[in-house]
Amino acid sequence: MSLIFFGSSDSRSYQHSSRLIEPFLHWLFPSMTQEHIEAIHHVIRKCAHLTEYAALAILLWRAVRKPIRNDPRPWRWREAAAAVGIVFLYASTDEFHQRFVPTRTALFSDVIVDTSGAILGMIVLWTIDRLFKLWPKTGIPKN
Repeated sequence: MSLIFFGSSDSRSYQHSSRLIEPFLHWLFPSMTQEHIEAIHHVIRKCAHLTEYAALAILLWRAVRKPIRNDPRPWRWREAAAAVGIVFLYASTDEFHQRFVPTRTALFSDVIVDTSGAILGMIVLWTIDRLFKLWPKTGIPKN
């Protein structure tokens, strides 16, 4: 969470990422217009938001669940919802914080993107459970 807070304090974060991404895109696609390069840069930044908030949600889910080795408890959507709820609150406070950073804009659409990343993270975690059978499907097994 500190890394996200630090990143949102950077008043020139768009310029910092554009120094790396845009020259690379120009090198890959030399005939592409600057408008298209900027649009792709924007999409890459939003995908980065999705990814960082998906990772945050997975870490928060782990903190809420407190898993143990060979955990006998089944998957609980309530725990996933708690992680997504915490991410939503944190994303909201992050956008509020950006209101006080020069050259940054607080947007509710960014809260939606960040929360979507959290939901995506929980879906990925649930899918991994289904593929690798990490948790039992029903209640705690009897000995």
